[in-house]
Amino acid sequence: MYDYLIVGAGLYGAVFAHEAAKRGKKCLVIEKRGHVAGNIYTEKVEGINVHRYGAHIFHTSDKEIWDYINRFAEFNNYVNQPVARYKNECYNLPFNMNTFTKIWPDVFTPAEAKARIEEERREAFVENPSNLEEQAINLVGKTIYEKLVKGYTSKQWGRACTELPPFIIKRLPVRFTFDNNYFNDRYQGIPVGGYTAIVEKMLEGSEVRLSTDFFGDRDGYLSCAEKVVYTGAIDRFYDYRFGALEYRSVRFETEVLDTDNFQGNAVINYTDAETPFTRIIEHKHFEFGNQPKTVISREYSSAWKPGDEPYYPVNDEKNGKLYLQYKELADGDGHVLFGGRLGQYKYYDMHNVIREALAAADRELR
Repeated sequence: MYDYLIVGAGLYGAVFAHEAAKRGKKCLVIEKRGHVAGNIYTEKVEGINVHRYGAHIFHTSDKEIWDYINRFAEFNNYVNQPVARYKNECYNLPFNMNTFTKIWPDVFTPAEAKARIEEERREAFVENPSNLEEQAINLVGKTIYEKLVKGYTSKQWGRACTELPPFIIKRLPVRFTFDNNYFNDRYQGIPVGGYTAIVEKMLEGSEVRLSTDFFGDRDGYLSCAEKVVYTGAIDRFYDYRFGALEYRSVRFETEVLDTDNFQGNAVINYTDAETPFTRIIEHKHFEFGNQPKTVISREYSSAWKPGDEPYYPVNDEKNGKLYLQYKELADGDGHVLFGGRLGQYKYYDMHNVIREALAAADRELR
């Protein structure tokens, strides 16, 4: 008999397993994939650490979390500075003075940029926006919306912006400085050697079984431990009793190219509607690689249906109400703890996942 069965060897499950093992608990970690680390999994290809499930940049302003993750790896000084490509034009992200001076060649100062954005906002302002397009134009004006928001967002959601609800974009941050650092956090970087090694270190001291489906022997697994930490989709755990929650999914086309530098940046977003993918990731730039070849991944947003790999929860009113029904069941279950993006149906960055897992471990193991 185990003290804890942990379903899912991603970051949440690994942090909980590490904390439990430190306290002398016997843990079994099962993972349906053939590898640990969940969506932060990295693998070596041509000497390059490839982020198989999309770009993951660790960032936080929480020194406690930064110190915690640094116990398991050394981090480099990578700063996330994505570029947006709109047809044959390139713009710096997030929206900042580099962006504005490129969009409007007669704009040079923060005051001029503010005035231009405000002028465009006033021209098309809608008092009560009924869709995402009206909301976005209210926030940043028509030019920025048309070039950098409209096509990218419609590809992400698989629907025209006029068909999306306005609350999806509550704000579009603009900076009136020449600063391309995407994040405002105090600490930022990529682990030297990739993320997989971090999770492997966290799981030392626990038994790990890969390519193992919890639902293949649900009753057996539920009975093999005093408690269960479940990081999969909460609606599936309860056999979709109230209906299926919705998720966003993504897919990747990855290839090795016989060139040492394909695009000169780790992440370039393609913001026009005509390009079918949302962005291209060139993995070597996360670790300043100088390998003779390069590896790129084209990222596509795809419509999710039950059975597909869920990536992100859809945080709208309908799904929020449905999740609360499942959460009520979960709160009354003294045998199972639910965690992570899918278990708690919430978008988390990596530092949020660690904080949540540590808090759960402290409550459970004190």
